[in-house]
Amino acid sequence: MTAVTTAPPSPNLALNQLVDERRAAGASLVHLAFGEARLPVLPQLAEQLTLGAARSAYGPVAGAEDVRGAVAGYFTRRRLPTEPDRVIVAPGSKPLLMALQLVIPGDVLLPRPAWNTYAPQAVYAGKKVFGVPIPADCGGVPDPDALRGTIRRARESGGDPRLLVLTLPDNPTGTLAPPSVIRALCALARAEDLLIVSDEIYRDSVHDPRATPFLSPAEVAPERTVVTSGLSKTLGLGGWRIGVARFPEGGTGALLRDAVVAAASEIWSTLAGPMQQVARYAYAEPPEVVARMRGSARLHGAVARAVHRIAVEAGADCRPPTGGFYVYPDFAPLRDRLAARGVTDSASLAARLLDDSGIVVLAGHLLGDDPHALRFKAATSLLYGDAQQQEQALRADDPTRLPHIAGQLTRIAEGFARLTGAA
Repeated sequence: MTAVTTAPPSPNLALNQLVDERRAAGASLVHLAFGEARLPVLPQLAEQLTLGAARSAYGPVAGAEDVRGAVAGYFTRRRLPTEPDRVIVAPGSKPLLMALQLVIPGDVLLPRPAWNTYAPQAVYAGKKVFGVPIPADCGGVPDPDALRGTIRRARESGGDPRLLVLTLPDNPTGTLAPPSVIRALCALARAEDLLIVSDEIYRDSVHDPRATPFLSPAEVAPERTVVTSGLSKTLGLGGWRIGVARFPEGGTGALLRDAVVAAASEIWSTLAGPMQQVARYAYAEPPEVVARMRGSARLHGAVARAVHRIAVEAGADCRPPTGGFYVYPDFAPLRDRLAARGVTDSASLAARLLDDSGIVVLAGHLLGDDPHALRFKAATSLLYGDAQQQEQALRADDPTRLPHIAGQLTRIAEGFARLTGAA
């Protein structure tokens, strides 16, 4: 009998199955677990999808030149001058991240907590994963001092850390690392000869770009940074699976790009032709696309801040969200009170919220966090409702006052109060 390698368990699959079972049993749930943007499709993008239906032939593995040119323009407008030959398009950013794990040697350094796909991908690629605590004021990056110590201990134990993965802005904390932290990490990456993968899929969802400056590591350490992105978050095209990667100039960048293209040719062949049509249009950023990105960032910010406020009022510590649509509350200040109610770790915290209040969250230990911590991720974008309600939310001066969103926020507040014994 042929041996089968056991895959790492998927928290997404297990939680989805649990949610489906609860719904089938008639439960009314407030779903805060997963990061789907929940935005209506722009009509102009739907038109491009139709126009691209005739693109049925196999294309270049890296993507057609016109598409790569549009993506290069997108990055160039964000202070990252880019030529089309340094771009790859793919069926989502996940395959690109997996291909990078396969072609970059050595082990992986991740912020702790981090998006729940990074670590399993590294394990699939045969790598060790070293988690590094995040700073007190932001997520998506390791604390620079803690990173230095982790690298030293990893090497002393026989590890070979070579790859540092960052998320800007962060999933799961909904925060953006400040420029000072990015510069410190880039200096450390140079000193320790690390390659950086900067996952910037949430870049255009910064709530207030004037108040929250964005600095990409590709601006500070361009020779060793690969940037990945996609259209699933800013334009709500998660089901269309459009991802992009930008590679460094020079010999290292060329070798990385060629290696990823080689992996891609065996794994996914090329991005579907109709999606390349959409990508070319979207990355050229016509006015309606720019307006949608700004409107969605405003919506995300308003609802995320409302959930943050509810968590803080319930007694949790929580970093104020500045990008994306996540909050990451820590109920450690209420540990004694929660322990008396049988809540002693992230798993029991998430289970109690689900059982008592029908609130579905992603427990922190599933994101690489300390299992004994009382933390979880809440994806606030899942509160926007159906397609018609999403349109209303995008147009509203204050989306949190819309009945369908206000009702969900009330349920969250009641659930947190029930959790802490305040109700």
